[in-house]
Amino acid sequence: MPDNTPALRIRPEIDALEDSRIVQVWKLGFEVPDVIGLWVGEGDLPTPAFICDAAAASLKSGNTFYTYKRGIAELRQALIDYHRDIYGITLKDDRLAVTSAGMNAMMLAIESILGPGDNAVVVTPIWPNIFATVEIMGGQVRHMPLERRADGWHLDLDKMFALCDERTRVLYMASPGNPTGWTMTRAEQQAVLDFARRKGLWILADEVYARLIYDKPNGRKAAPSFLEIADPDDPVIVVNSFSKSWAMTGWRVGWMVMPPKLTHVVDRLIEFNTSGGQPFLQAGCVAALRQGEPFIAELVERYRASRDLVVQRLGGMRRVEMSRPEAAFYIMFGVQGMTDSLEFAKKLVHEAKVGLAPGSAFGPGGEGHLRLCFAASTDRLSKAMDRLEPYLN
Repeated sequence: MPDNTPALRIRPEIDALEDSRIVQVWKLGFEVPDVIGLWVGEGDLPTPAFICDAAAASLKSGNTFYTYKRGIAELRQALIDYHRDIYGITLKDDRLAVTSAGMNAMMLAIESILGPGDNAVVVTPIWPNIFATVEIMGGQVRHMPLERRADGWHLDLDKMFALCDERTRVLYMASPGNPTGWTMTRAEQQAVLDFARRKGLWILADEVYARLIYDKPNGRKAAPSFLEIADPDDPVIVVNSFSKSWAMTGWRVGWMVMPPKLTHVVDRLIEFNTSGGQPFLQAGCVAALRQGEPFIAELVERYRASRDLVVQRLGGMRRVEMSRPEAAFYIMFGVQGMTDSLEFAKKLVHEAKVGLAPGSAFGPGGEGHLRLCFAASTDRLSKAMDRLEPYLN
C-alpha cells in the first residue's frame, strides 16, 4: 500500500546547516586512545574553588527559583563594577543582560537585528557558530578574511566597508579573535564605529577573550573594547562570557552590553528562549568578578608560557607558516602542501594521536591552516609537539 503520509517540513535554512567540522574531528578522539586533544576552546584547569563554593552555597540556601530575566541584581551590579574597574567606564543597569552563555547572547543579538534576506559582514577566520546564527535567521554571511603576515593578522577596512550594501545589518568581529588571536587597534575600532554610525549598521563585538592578552601597553588589564569609545546610544552590542577567563566553560553563563533601546527587546527574547538563567550559577559568577583577578593573572602567565613553547616548537618545523598570537589561547598556523585541512586533521588524530581543529571550519580564510588550543600544561604540549613534528617537517 502506498504511503500517503505528507512529508514533514523542516525549514530549509535549518536543514542546510553544516555540522561543525571541529566537532567532526573531536568525535574521532572518542575512538582513539591516548589522543592529546587540542581541538576545542577550553583550558585544562577546573573552575576555581572559590567560584564553585559560592554557587554551591547559593544552591544549598534554596536559590532554585525563577529570577530576573536579565540576571540577579547582585550580578548586574558586579558587572557594572567590573566594567568600571577594567575599562574605566560607567554602565547603567538598563544596558546589561546576563545570558545563558556567550553563544546565547550572540543568538539573541542576531534574532533582534537581522531577518530573512539581510546580510552580516563577518571578519574571518572566526569561530563558525556566528555563521549559523545568521543562517538560522534566513540571512547571508559575507566573509571578510584577515590577511596573515609575518607580524600577525591584518584587516583591510576598505575591503570590509565595500562588502556592505543596502541589506547589510551588522558588522561582526571578535577581538581578540578565535582562532587567530588578532586584536583590533583603537584606531580600527574608531573607524568601524564611525562607519557604522554613518551607515546605520549594528556592530556585534565578541570580546570573550578580552582578558587573555600577553602584551599590555600602558598597564591595560584587557584588550581595547568598543565600550570605551561608544556612546550609550550607539549601535554597539558587546558579547562576553565567563567561560574563558575564569575557567567556567561548562557553566554556560555570559552577558551582553547594548544600547538601552534594545534592552526591552532582549528581555523579551530571553523570556521566549530560556526564561532566564539559574540564580545559583550566577552567584558563582559574582564571586568570579569580585574575587577573580588573581586567578586571571595566574591564568595569563600560564598561557603565556604555553604559547611561547608552542611558537618555539612549531617555528622549527619546516612546513609550518605562522605568526605569534598576541591574545586568546590559540595559534592558527599554515601548513605547506596541505590542501584539505579537515582530512589532514583527521589523519593527525589517527596517526599522530593529536587533535587539532581544521582551518576550513573557520571560514574561507581558514583553509590551509590548523588551529591549536594551547590552554594546556607545557608538559602536555611538549608531548603533542613531539608527536606532530614528523607530520609537519
